Parts: sequence; C-alpha cells; structure tokens
Amino acid sequence: MSWLTQYVRPKINSLLKRDVPDNLWTNCEACGQMVLLKDLEKNLYVCSHCSHHMRMPAQKRLDWVFDKETATKIELPKVPLDPLNFKDQKKYTDRLKENKTKSRLEEALLVAHGRIENHNCVVAIMAFEFMAGTMGAAVGEAFLAAARLATLQQVPLIVFTASGGARMQEGLISLMQMPRTVIATQMVKEAGLPYIVIHTHPTTGGVTASFAMLGDIHIAEPNALIGFAGPRVIQDTVREKLPEGFQRSEYLKDHGMVDMVVERKDLRPMLGRILGLLEQRRNTVTPVA
Repeated sequence: MSWLTQYVRPKINSLLKRDVPDNLWTNCEACGQMVLLKDLEKNLYVCSHCSHHMRMPAQKRLDWVFDKETATKIELPKVPLDPLNFKDQKKYTDRLKENKTKSRLEEALLVAHGRIENHNCVVAIMAFEFMAGTMGAAVGEAFLAAARLATLQQVPLIVFTASGGARMQEGLISLMQMPRTVIATQMVKEAGLPYIVIHTHPTTGGVTASFAMLGDIHIAEPNALIGFAGPRVIQDTVREKLPEGFQRSEYLKDHGMVDMVVERKDLRPMLGRILGLLEQRRNTVTPVA
C-alpha cells in the first residue's frame, strides 16, 4: 500500500466529509432526481424536475387547503382499539402505537371545518402515512362525524381520499364501514349539500368501492391511481394487456369517471370557484312547495 493510499487519501476524505443529516433530501419516485425536502414542501410536495405529485402529509394538506387561521379540527369519536384481538407478526395494538408515533396522528382520517377561498365547508382528509390510509372502524366513525357536522352547519363536505383499502386487522368490521360511509354521503345529499371528492394517489380498495366514488363532483390530482383492485391483479384475472394509463386520473377522466384533473397548485382556487358557484346556485334556486 503506497503512502498516497494510506495517508493522503484518508486525510483528503476527512477534510471533505461533512455532517449532513439524512432527512434533508428525498428522491422523486417518478424521475429519481434528488429533491431538497425544504423546497419540496414549498412546492406542495410536487417534484420540481418532472411535476410528479408526491404524497402530501395529511396535516400539511389540512394547513394548506384552508384559508389561513380558519381551520378548526374536531375531536373524533373513540372506537375499540382492537375488537378482534388481532395478531400477525405484531399485535394490532402495537401497530397502532407505532403508526401514531411515526405519523403524529391518531388515525387515518382528519376532519376540520373552516373556510376555503372564503367559503365555509367541512373537510375530511385521509392520511396514507397512517397504516396506508386503510379504513377501519375509526375511519368510518370519523367520516360519519364529518357528514353530521356538514349537515349541522349546512355547508359542503369535501373529502381528500388516499387509501390502500380495508384494514385487514379489523376483518368484517372494516368491511362494514363501506355501507356506513355510503349512508353518511346520502345524509349530506338529502340535506341538499354538495359532496366533493378529491382523489389523490392512491385511492383503492373499499374506499373506492364506497364513499370515494359517490361525489357530486370528482376531482383528481395528476397521475393518481384510482381503482378497486390493482392493475396487476386485474391483468392476471382477465389475462389481457391493459390499456396504457389504465386506472390513472387522466384515463378515468377520458372515460367519464372523473370530472377534472387539477394540479395541486391550482386546486385551492378551483375549489373556491366551485364552492362559489354552488353557493350562488343554492341561494338562487327557489324551493319547491
């Protein structure tokens, strides 16, 4: 081993080495480019290189979507934590504790009321960072609470969906949240209130099969996966090659399943315009005697 390798190179490496925290950068899952987390947050979690819409944390989305200092989060109903005493590789209660610590959330749905572009509304936001946004009893109860609050305040209900489907640790109890959330959407509609759904990536499983596809207006973020089963499962089942972009926002818009695809930076102004038009229409329509 030469003196250059043994002495000079380690000295140069030590001079060049800097203590850089591991959580300053992330890689875009679409283009692979490194993005500074601070810049990513300023850009609403949209990649500055390829405009890929990354997952936005639920609390960040809630802070962003409402007008400044108008949002009020509500306390959600409590449910039994582990109704089936479920255990696989870990106890379900342990998984819940881990996800609460990691996400700093109590469950996979946040509910708040406030104003968007000066229009009053109730907003429910699914948190994919909490057990992949899976729907269990707590999510079902939270969605019902959001629907009841909207009807009580006589304001529109807006839901941001992001879910991997039903929560297997709750078995049949999880599946029963599908009809319960459908009833909740019906409650809002019978009160003559708008119900708006914004699909984010991914929106799948039991959430898609229930309240996510029952909106009066459906908006999707670009290139979001929206469907019941995943594309590979469907392809293996039908044994045919699926069309390009199958189950993505743009494909669903072209086939009438989504009303519009809106970039995140344009979403708040778009919601403001929609809420304004709906409010104006509601004020001018004469009730039928």
